[in-house]
Amino acid sequence: MLAAERRDHLLGLLVREGKIVAKDVAAELGISEDSVRRDLRDLAAEGLCQRVYGGALPASPAVVDYDARRAVAPDGKRKVAAAAAALVRPGGSVILDGGTTALAVAQALPKDLACTVITHSPTIATQLIDHPRAELFLLGGRVFKHSAVACGAAAVEAAQNVSADLCLLGVTGVHPEAGLTTGDAEEAAMKRALAARAAETYILASYEKIGTASPYRVLPWEKITGLITDADPQDTAIERLRTLGVGVLLA
Repeated sequence: MLAAERRDHLLGLLVREGKIVAKDVAAELGISEDSVRRDLRDLAAEGLCQRVYGGALPASPAVVDYDARRAVAPDGKRKVAAAAAALVRPGGSVILDGGTTALAVAQALPKDLACTVITHSPTIATQLIDHPRAELFLLGGRVFKHSAVACGAAAVEAAQNVSADLCLLGVTGVHPEAGLTTGDAEEAAMKRALAARAAETYILASYEKIGTASPYRVLPWEKITGLITDADPQDTAIERLRTLGVGVLLA
């Protein structure tokens, strides 16, 4: 099989199976695992897969920069945001993560809702400046420009001094095996710090993130209350998450 044919075969497996197991592909095609791994390295370099131990998973399209992410699945993000905003109770407090879906949540908060919003996102803070009844608490630190959020030691320390009823957390990848992932190690650490300070944590994930993975794990499934998504309820990944006991709130 030519290299181009192997490439098409691997990409087809990602679509059909949601993963690639290198040893299985090698046996199927009668080639060495090293050859499969080289092909996967090439695909990963093009952003077409996320390499993991033993193979690869679909790469998340949500790892591009902040401005580019605004154009990715805007309708899905609005649906997820509306469902998430409905979880914020009058007089309650919410830790709102950064990112474009979280920004949609900020925009979806009713103007008559009295609440406290804690965020490490200057973008979200700006969005809520004119909200008439939302108290706003901004966590500071080094700004990770890719996602327009504060990260690093100072931001994590600031997060450890707050608490909230609810945390609404964004990720770039949601996969039954790889878990909840994102594209930067410090950002993943900040997300863990935020989730640890809330009584309940929900993950915000529009359909394009479901069944994909990024390099850095954020949280194990048992640490979240549920997943908010607009994905098809019959999606294979969603069905597998339910079998793992993950609460799925469909937007």
